[in-house]
Amino acid sequence: MAPLVAATPEAEIGSMVLAGVLLSLVVIYVASKLGGEISKLLDLPPVLGELVAGVVVGTSALHLIVFPESGAIAADSQLMGLLQWLGGLTPEAVTEVFRSQSEVVSVLAELGVIILLFEIGLESDLRELQKVGYQAAIVAVVGVAAPFGLGTAGLMLLFHVPTIPAIFAGAALTATSIGITSKVLSEIGQLKSAEGQIIVGAAVIDDVLGIIVLAVVASLAKTGEVDVMNVVYLIISATGFLLGAIFLGKFFNSSFVAIADKLQTRGNLVIPAITFAFLMAFFANVIHLEAILGAFAAGLVLDETDKRKELDRQVMPIADILVPIFFVTVGAKADLGVLNPAVAANREGLVIAVFLLAVAIVGKVITGWTTFGQPLNRLAIGIGMVPRGEVGLVFAGIGSASGVLTKPLEAAIIIMVIATTFLAPPFLRIAFKGSEVDTIAEVAAPEPADVAS
Repeated sequence: MAPLVAATPEAEIGSMVLAGVLLSLVVIYVASKLGGEISKLLDLPPVLGELVAGVVVGTSALHLIVFPESGAIAADSQLMGLLQWLGGLTPEAVTEVFRSQSEVVSVLAELGVIILLFEIGLESDLRELQKVGYQAAIVAVVGVAAPFGLGTAGLMLLFHVPTIPAIFAGAALTATSIGITSKVLSEIGQLKSAEGQIIVGAAVIDDVLGIIVLAVVASLAKTGEVDVMNVVYLIISATGFLLGAIFLGKFFNSSFVAIADKLQTRGNLVIPAITFAFLMAFFANVIHLEAILGAFAAGLVLDETDKRKELDRQVMPIADILVPIFFVTVGAKADLGVLNPAVAANREGLVIAVFLLAVAIVGKVITGWTTFGQPLNRLAIGIGMVPRGEVGLVFAGIGSASGVLTKPLEAAIIIMVIATTFLAPPFLRIAFKGSEVDTIAEVAAPEPADVAS
Protein backbone atom coordinates (compact mmCIF):
# COMPACT_ATOMS: atom_id res chain seq x y z
CA MET A 1 0.00 0.00 0.00
CA ALA A 2 1.39 3.36 -1.01
CA PRO A 3 2.10 5.74 1.88
CA LEU A 4 -0.78 8.11 2.47
CA VAL A 5 1.52 11.14 2.68
CA ALA A 6 2.32 10.73 -1.01
CA ALA A 7 -1.38 10.94 -1.79
CA THR A 8 -1.97 13.84 0.56
CA PRO A 9 -2.01 17.12 -1.41
CA GLU A 10 -0.19 20.09 0.04
CA ALA A 11 -3.51 21.91 0.14
CA GLU A 12 -4.92 19.18 2.38
CA ILE A 13 -1.94 19.47 4.75
CA GLY A 14 -2.45 23.24 4.70
CA SER A 15 -6.08 22.79 5.70
CA MET A 16 -5.01 20.52 8.55
CA VAL A 17 -2.54 23.18 9.69
CA LEU A 18 -5.40 25.68 9.77
CA ALA A 19 -7.52 23.14 11.66
CA GLY A 20 -4.68 22.68 14.16
CA VAL A 21 -4.32 26.42 14.68
CA LEU A 22 -8.07 26.87 15.16
CA LEU A 23 -8.26 23.97 17.61
CA SER A 24 -5.24 25.34 19.51
CA LEU A 25 -6.90 28.76 19.77
CA VAL A 26 -10.09 27.17 21.08
CA VAL A 27 -8.10 25.43 23.82
CA ILE A 28 -6.12 28.60 24.59
CA TYR A 29 -9.18 30.84 24.85
CA VAL A 30 -11.22 28.38 26.93
CA ALA A 31 -8.27 27.82 29.27
CA SER A 32 -7.52 31.54 29.59
CA LYS A 33 -11.12 32.46 30.40
CA LEU A 34 -11.58 29.63 32.90
CA GLY A 35 -8.28 30.48 34.57
CA GLY A 36 -9.02 34.19 34.58
CA GLU A 37 -12.52 33.76 35.99
CA ILE A 38 -11.34 31.43 38.75
CA SER A 39 -8.60 33.92 39.67
CA LYS A 40 -11.18 36.71 39.74
CA LEU A 41 -13.39 34.68 42.11
CA LEU A 42 -10.37 34.19 44.38
CA ASP A 43 -9.64 37.95 44.25
CA LEU A 44 -6.40 37.33 42.38
CA PRO A 45 -5.15 38.95 39.14
CA PRO A 46 -6.75 37.26 36.07
CA VAL A 47 -3.35 37.14 34.37
CA LEU A 48 -2.23 34.68 37.04
CA GLY A 49 -5.12 32.40 36.16
CA GLU A 50 -4.20 32.56 32.48
CA LEU A 51 -0.63 31.56 33.28
CA VAL A 52 -1.70 28.65 35.49
CA ALA A 53 -4.22 27.58 32.82
CA GLY A 54 -1.36 27.49 30.32
CA VAL A 55 0.60 25.24 32.66
CA VAL A 56 -2.41 22.90 32.91
CA VAL A 57 -3.01 22.56 29.14
CA GLY A 58 0.69 22.53 28.30
CA THR A 59 3.75 20.35 28.72
CA SER A 60 3.32 20.03 32.48
CA ALA A 61 -0.11 18.36 32.45
CA LEU A 62 -2.61 17.77 29.62
CA HIS A 63 -0.23 18.09 26.61
CA LEU A 64 -2.82 19.90 24.53
CA ILE A 65 -0.58 22.88 23.69
CA VAL A 66 3.07 21.87 23.18
CA PHE A 67 5.88 23.28 21.05
CA PRO A 68 8.88 21.78 19.21
CA GLU A 69 11.29 24.31 20.78
CA SER A 70 10.43 22.82 24.18
CA GLY A 71 11.65 19.44 22.95
CA ALA A 72 8.19 18.08 22.14
CA ILE A 73 7.34 16.03 19.05
CA ALA A 74 4.02 15.59 17.27
CA ALA A 75 3.30 12.38 19.19
CA ASP A 76 3.44 14.38 22.45
CA SER A 77 0.52 16.59 21.38
CA GLN A 78 -2.98 15.37 22.14
CA LEU A 79 -4.35 17.75 19.52
CA MET A 80 -2.09 16.28 16.84
CA GLY A 81 -3.33 12.81 17.77
CA LEU A 82 -6.89 14.00 17.24
CA LEU A 83 -6.03 15.60 13.90
CA GLN A 84 -4.21 12.48 12.76
CA TRP A 85 -7.28 10.39 13.54
CA LEU A 86 -9.69 12.82 11.87
CA GLY A 87 -7.57 13.44 8.76
CA GLY A 88 -6.02 10.00 8.34
CA LEU A 89 -2.54 11.54 8.21
CA THR A 90 0.71 9.62 8.27
CA PRO A 91 3.30 10.33 10.99
CA GLU A 92 5.35 12.36 8.49
CA ALA A 93 2.36 14.52 7.57
CA VAL A 94 1.45 15.01 11.23
CA THR A 95 5.01 16.15 11.96
CA GLU A 96 4.75 18.78 9.22
CA VAL A 97 1.34 19.91 10.48
CA PHE A 98 2.67 20.10 14.06
CA ARG A 99 5.67 22.19 13.05
CA SER A 100 3.64 24.66 10.96
CA GLN A 101 0.82 24.92 13.50
CA SER A 102 3.30 25.62 16.31
CA GLU A 103 4.97 28.36 14.26
CA VAL A 104 1.65 30.09 13.64
CA VAL A 105 0.64 29.99 17.31
CA SER A 106 4.10 31.27 18.31
CA VAL A 107 3.79 34.20 15.88
CA LEU A 108 0.36 35.03 17.30
CA ALA A 109 1.90 34.94 20.79
CA GLU A 110 4.66 37.32 19.62
CA LEU A 111 2.01 39.69 18.27
CA GLY A 112 0.28 39.37 21.63
CA VAL A 113 3.34 40.51 23.57
CA ILE A 114 3.87 43.41 21.13
CA ILE A 115 0.28 44.57 21.71
CA LEU A 116 0.72 44.04 25.46
CA LEU A 117 3.79 46.31 25.60
CA PHE A 118 2.03 48.87 23.41
CA GLU A 119 -0.88 48.84 25.85
CA ILE A 120 1.48 49.16 28.85
CA GLY A 121 3.10 52.15 27.12
CA LEU A 122 -0.32 53.75 26.68
CA GLU A 123 -1.01 53.32 30.40
CA SER A 124 2.36 54.78 31.46
CA ASP A 125 1.54 58.46 31.90
CA LEU A 126 4.86 60.33 31.81
CA ARG A 127 3.25 63.42 33.33
CA GLU A 128 2.32 61.48 36.46
CA LEU A 129 5.96 60.58 36.98
CA GLN A 130 6.84 64.23 37.51
CA LYS A 131 4.64 64.32 40.63
CA VAL A 132 6.67 61.67 42.45
CA GLY A 133 9.97 62.54 40.81
CA TYR A 134 13.21 61.55 42.49
CA GLN A 135 11.58 59.33 45.15
CA ALA A 136 10.09 57.02 42.54
CA ALA A 137 13.27 57.14 40.46
CA ILE A 138 15.44 56.00 43.40
CA VAL A 139 13.01 53.20 44.28
CA ALA A 140 12.93 52.07 40.65
CA VAL A 141 16.70 52.09 40.14
CA VAL A 142 17.34 50.15 43.35
CA GLY A 143 14.44 47.84 42.49
CA VAL A 144 16.14 46.98 39.21
CA ALA A 145 19.78 46.92 40.32
CA ALA A 146 19.40 44.95 43.58
CA PRO A 147 17.51 41.87 42.31
CA PHE A 148 19.44 41.87 39.02
CA GLY A 149 22.83 41.95 40.75
CA LEU A 150 21.89 39.50 43.51
CA GLY A 151 20.17 37.10 41.13
CA THR A 152 22.86 37.05 38.46
CA ALA A 153 25.77 36.78 40.91
CA GLY A 154 23.99 34.16 43.02
CA LEU A 155 23.16 31.94 40.05
CA MET A 156 26.74 32.10 38.77
CA LEU A 157 28.50 31.67 42.12
CA LEU A 158 26.16 29.30 43.96
CA PHE A 159 24.71 27.24 41.10
CA HIS A 160 27.41 27.65 38.43
CA VAL A 161 24.87 28.77 35.84
CA PRO A 162 26.56 30.03 32.63
CA THR A 163 26.85 33.81 32.25
CA ILE A 164 24.18 34.46 29.60
CA PRO A 165 21.38 32.39 31.24
CA ALA A 166 22.30 33.87 34.65
CA ILE A 167 22.06 37.40 33.26
CA PHE A 168 18.72 36.59 31.65
CA ALA A 169 17.29 35.13 34.85
CA GLY A 170 18.63 38.12 36.80
CA ALA A 171 16.92 40.43 34.32
CA ALA A 172 13.62 38.60 34.85
CA LEU A 173 13.82 39.58 38.52
CA THR A 174 13.81 43.32 37.71
CA ALA A 175 10.19 43.55 36.55
CA THR A 176 7.26 45.06 38.46
CA SER A 177 3.61 44.71 37.41
CA ILE A 178 1.87 48.09 37.22
CA GLY A 179 -1.54 46.52 36.65
CA ILE A 180 -1.54 44.23 39.67
CA THR A 181 -0.15 46.82 42.11
CA SER A 182 -2.46 49.58 40.86
CA LYS A 183 -5.50 47.30 41.23
CA VAL A 184 -4.71 46.51 44.86
CA LEU A 185 -3.89 50.15 45.71
CA SER A 186 -7.17 51.27 44.17
CA GLU A 187 -9.16 48.65 46.08
CA ILE A 188 -7.77 49.74 49.46
CA GLY A 189 -8.01 53.47 48.72
CA GLN A 190 -4.26 54.10 48.63
CA LEU A 191 -3.73 54.83 44.95
CA LYS A 192 -3.55 58.60 45.50
CA SER A 193 -1.53 58.38 48.73
CA ALA A 194 2.14 59.40 48.79
CA GLU A 195 3.12 55.73 49.00
CA GLY A 196 0.74 54.81 46.19
CA GLN A 197 2.11 57.51 43.89
CA ILE A 198 5.69 56.44 44.60
CA ILE A 199 4.85 52.77 43.95
CA VAL A 200 3.05 53.44 40.66
CA GLY A 201 5.65 55.97 39.50
CA ALA A 202 8.49 53.61 40.37
CA ALA A 203 6.69 50.75 38.62
CA VAL A 204 6.46 52.84 35.43
CA ILE A 205 10.17 53.71 35.58
CA ASP A 206 10.84 50.06 36.44
CA ASP A 207 9.13 49.04 33.22
CA VAL A 208 11.19 51.49 31.19
CA LEU A 209 14.44 50.28 32.78
CA GLY A 210 13.29 46.68 32.59
CA ILE A 211 12.48 46.90 28.89
CA ILE A 212 15.93 48.37 28.26
CA VAL A 213 17.51 45.55 30.30
CA LEU A 214 15.43 43.02 28.38
CA ALA A 215 16.50 44.49 25.05
CA VAL A 216 20.13 44.21 26.12
CA VAL A 217 20.02 40.65 27.49
CA ALA A 218 17.86 39.34 24.64
CA SER A 219 20.40 40.69 22.16
CA LEU A 220 23.20 39.12 24.21
CA ALA A 221 21.34 35.82 24.02
CA LYS A 222 21.39 36.04 20.22
CA THR A 223 25.17 36.55 20.08
CA GLY A 224 25.88 34.01 22.80
CA GLU A 225 28.66 36.00 24.44
CA VAL A 226 29.17 39.03 26.65
CA ASP A 227 30.96 41.75 24.71
CA VAL A 228 31.43 44.87 26.83
CA MET A 229 31.37 47.18 23.81
CA ASN A 230 28.24 45.45 22.53
CA VAL A 231 26.59 45.89 25.93
CA VAL A 232 27.47 49.60 25.94
CA TYR A 233 26.14 49.95 22.39
CA LEU A 234 22.89 48.20 23.29
CA ILE A 235 22.34 50.29 26.42
CA ILE A 236 23.02 53.53 24.53
CA SER A 237 20.92 52.50 21.53
CA ALA A 238 18.00 51.25 23.66
CA THR A 239 18.02 54.37 25.83
CA GLY A 240 18.48 56.65 22.84
CA PHE A 241 15.73 54.88 20.92
CA LEU A 242 13.28 55.26 23.79
CA LEU A 243 14.14 58.89 24.61
CA GLY A 244 14.30 59.81 20.93
CA ALA A 245 10.88 58.30 20.30
CA ILE A 246 9.40 60.24 23.22
CA PHE A 247 11.03 63.49 22.08
CA LEU A 248 9.94 63.10 18.46
CA GLY A 249 6.51 62.08 19.68
CA LYS A 250 5.82 65.66 20.70
CA PHE A 251 5.97 66.58 17.01
CA PHE A 252 4.29 63.40 15.80
CA ASN A 253 1.22 63.67 18.04
CA SER A 254 -0.40 66.53 16.13
CA SER A 255 0.14 64.74 12.82
CA PHE A 256 -1.33 61.54 14.21
CA VAL A 257 -4.46 63.29 15.44
CA ALA A 258 -4.83 65.12 12.11
CA ILE A 259 -4.57 61.85 10.18
CA ALA A 260 -7.09 60.13 12.46
CA ASP A 261 -9.54 63.03 12.09
CA LYS A 262 -9.35 62.97 8.28
CA LEU A 263 -10.01 59.23 7.97
CA GLN A 264 -13.72 58.47 7.66
CA THR A 265 -13.88 54.67 7.66
CA ARG A 266 -13.90 52.17 10.53
CA GLY A 267 -10.63 51.93 12.42
CA ASN A 268 -9.67 55.52 11.67
CA LEU A 269 -7.94 55.76 15.07
CA VAL A 270 -6.85 52.27 16.03
CA ILE A 271 -5.44 51.20 12.63
CA PRO A 272 -2.97 54.14 12.38
CA ALA A 273 -2.02 53.53 16.03
CA ILE A 274 -1.35 49.81 15.54
CA THR A 275 0.51 50.59 12.31
CA PHE A 276 2.71 53.03 14.22
CA ALA A 277 3.33 50.43 16.96
CA PHE A 278 4.32 47.77 14.40
CA LEU A 279 6.53 50.27 12.55
CA MET A 280 8.32 51.22 15.77
CA ALA A 281 8.69 47.52 16.61
CA PHE A 282 10.20 46.98 13.15
CA PHE A 283 12.70 49.82 13.59
CA ALA A 284 13.73 48.42 16.98
CA ASN A 285 14.33 45.03 15.38
CA VAL A 286 16.37 46.57 12.57
CA ILE A 287 18.84 48.13 15.03
CA HIS A 288 19.16 44.79 16.87
CA LEU A 289 16.84 45.61 19.76
CA GLU A 290 13.71 43.75 20.79
CA ALA A 291 10.52 44.56 18.88
CA ILE A 292 8.68 45.02 22.18
CA LEU A 293 10.86 48.04 22.99
CA GLY A 294 9.54 49.75 19.86
CA ALA A 295 5.94 48.87 20.75
CA PHE A 296 6.42 50.21 24.28
CA ALA A 297 7.92 53.45 22.91
CA ALA A 298 4.96 53.80 20.53
CA GLY A 299 2.59 53.51 23.47
CA LEU A 300 4.47 56.18 25.42
CA VAL A 301 4.34 58.51 22.42
CA LEU A 302 0.62 58.08 21.77
CA ASP A 303 -0.16 58.40 25.47
CA GLU A 304 0.46 62.13 25.04
CA THR A 305 -2.23 62.60 22.36
CA ASP A 306 -5.66 64.06 23.04
CA LYS A 307 -7.21 60.81 21.79
CA ARG A 308 -5.35 58.63 24.30
CA LYS A 309 -8.45 57.51 26.26
CA GLU A 310 -10.39 56.64 23.12
CA LEU A 311 -7.36 54.84 21.69
CA ASP A 312 -6.87 52.88 24.91
CA ARG A 313 -10.51 51.79 24.73
CA GLN A 314 -10.17 50.65 21.11
CA VAL A 315 -6.90 48.76 21.71
CA MET A 316 -8.42 46.73 24.57
CA PRO A 317 -10.42 44.32 22.35
CA ILE A 318 -7.32 43.63 20.26
CA ALA A 319 -5.35 42.95 23.43
CA ASP A 320 -8.18 40.74 24.72
CA ILE A 321 -7.80 38.57 21.61
CA LEU A 322 -4.00 38.36 21.29
CA VAL A 323 -2.52 38.81 24.78
CA PRO A 324 -4.09 35.64 26.30
CA ILE A 325 -2.33 33.63 23.58
CA PHE A 326 0.98 34.93 24.91
CA PHE A 327 0.21 34.23 28.57
CA VAL A 328 -1.16 30.74 27.96
CA THR A 329 1.72 29.73 25.66
CA VAL A 330 4.28 30.92 28.21
CA GLY A 331 2.65 28.69 30.82
CA ALA A 332 2.27 25.86 28.30
CA LYS A 333 5.98 25.88 27.46
CA ALA A 334 7.03 25.67 31.11
CA ASP A 335 7.70 22.07 32.12
CA LEU A 336 7.13 22.19 35.89
CA GLY A 337 7.85 18.48 36.00
CA VAL A 338 11.54 19.37 36.13
CA LEU A 339 10.90 20.75 39.63
CA ASN A 340 9.58 17.44 40.97
CA PRO A 341 11.65 16.83 44.13
CA ALA A 342 11.09 13.06 43.89
CA VAL A 343 13.54 13.01 40.96
CA ALA A 344 17.08 13.59 42.19
CA ALA A 345 18.13 15.41 39.00
CA ASN A 346 15.33 17.96 39.51
CA ARG A 347 16.26 19.08 43.00
CA GLU A 348 18.75 21.69 41.83
CA GLY A 349 16.00 23.38 39.77
CA LEU A 350 13.74 23.47 42.81
CA VAL A 351 16.49 25.02 44.91
CA ILE A 352 17.07 27.61 42.17
CA ALA A 353 13.35 28.44 42.23
CA VAL A 354 13.48 29.02 46.00
CA PHE A 355 16.60 31.17 45.59
CA LEU A 356 15.01 33.28 42.82
CA LEU A 357 11.86 33.76 44.90
CA ALA A 358 13.89 34.92 47.91
CA VAL A 359 15.90 37.37 45.79
CA ALA A 360 12.71 38.54 44.02
CA ILE A 361 11.09 39.45 47.34
CA VAL A 362 14.11 40.83 49.23
CA GLY A 363 15.40 42.76 46.20
CA LYS A 364 12.15 44.71 45.98
CA VAL A 365 11.17 45.03 49.65
CA ILE A 366 14.45 46.82 50.46
CA THR A 367 13.52 49.58 48.00
CA GLY A 368 11.05 50.97 50.54
CA TRP A 369 13.95 52.02 52.76
CA THR A 370 15.57 54.06 49.98
CA THR A 371 12.85 56.71 50.35
CA PHE A 372 13.46 59.69 52.60
CA GLY A 373 11.90 62.99 53.62
CA GLN A 374 8.26 62.82 54.70
CA PRO A 375 7.05 59.94 56.94
CA LEU A 376 6.17 57.01 54.67
CA ASN A 377 5.02 53.42 54.98
CA ARG A 378 8.30 51.98 53.68
CA LEU A 379 7.25 48.34 54.03
CA ALA A 380 4.17 48.98 51.89
CA ILE A 381 6.29 50.67 49.20
CA GLY A 382 8.66 47.70 49.12
CA ILE A 383 5.86 45.12 48.98
CA GLY A 384 4.10 47.12 46.28
CA MET A 385 7.12 46.58 44.02
CA VAL A 386 7.15 42.77 44.48
CA PRO A 387 4.56 41.37 41.99
CA ARG A 388 6.04 40.49 38.59
CA GLY A 389 2.77 39.56 36.86
CA GLU A 390 2.51 40.07 33.12
CA VAL A 391 5.83 41.94 32.90
CA GLY A 392 7.72 39.02 34.43
CA LEU A 393 6.04 36.73 31.91
CA VAL A 394 7.37 38.88 29.09
CA PHE A 395 10.91 38.14 30.28
CA ALA A 396 10.17 34.43 30.67
CA GLY A 397 8.57 34.27 27.23
CA ILE A 398 11.45 36.04 25.47
CA GLY A 399 13.96 33.87 27.33
CA SER A 400 12.11 30.72 26.32
CA ALA A 401 11.88 31.79 22.68
CA SER A 402 15.61 32.60 22.55
CA GLY A 403 16.49 29.11 23.76
CA VAL A 404 18.97 30.50 26.28
CA LEU A 405 17.17 29.15 29.36
CA THR A 406 17.40 25.54 30.49
CA LYS A 407 14.13 23.85 31.43
CA PRO A 408 14.81 23.98 35.20
CA LEU A 409 15.79 27.66 35.03
CA GLU A 410 12.78 28.57 32.87
CA ALA A 411 10.42 26.71 35.20
CA ALA A 412 12.08 28.37 38.22
CA ILE A 413 11.40 31.81 36.71
CA ILE A 414 7.74 30.87 36.09
CA ILE A 415 7.44 29.69 39.72
CA MET A 416 8.95 33.01 40.88
CA VAL A 417 6.45 34.98 38.78
CA ILE A 418 3.49 32.95 40.07
CA ALA A 419 4.58 33.14 43.71
CA THR A 420 5.29 36.89 43.76
CA THR A 421 2.00 37.58 42.00
CA PHE A 422 0.17 35.42 44.56
CA LEU A 423 1.91 36.81 47.64
CA ALA A 424 2.04 40.55 46.91
CA PRO A 425 -1.70 41.48 46.94
CA PRO A 426 -2.57 40.07 50.40
CA PHE A 427 0.67 41.31 51.97
CA LEU A 428 0.19 44.78 50.46
CA ARG A 429 -3.25 44.91 52.05
CA ILE A 430 -1.73 43.88 55.40
CA ALA A 431 1.06 46.48 55.12
CA PHE A 432 -1.49 49.25 54.49
CA LYS A 433 -4.04 47.98 56.99
CA GLY A 434 -2.98 50.32 59.77
CA SER A 435 -3.07 53.38 57.54
CA GLU A 436 -6.35 52.65 55.73
CA VAL A 437 -8.37 54.05 58.63
CA ASP A 438 -6.10 57.08 58.86
CA THR A 439 -6.48 57.77 55.14
CA ILE A 440 -10.25 57.56 55.32
CA ALA A 441 -10.30 59.86 58.34
CA GLU A 442 -8.06 62.41 56.63
CA VAL A 443 -10.26 62.49 53.56
CA ALA A 444 -13.47 62.62 55.60
CA ALA A 445 -12.46 65.33 58.07
CA PRO A 446 -12.23 68.38 55.79
CA GLU A 447 -15.07 67.33 53.47
CA PRO A 448 -17.61 65.11 55.23
CA ALA A 449 -19.92 65.20 52.22
CA ASP A 450 -17.38 63.18 50.21
CA VAL A 451 -18.00 60.11 52.35
CA ALA A 452 -21.47 59.70 50.90
CA SER A 453 -20.12 59.88 47.39
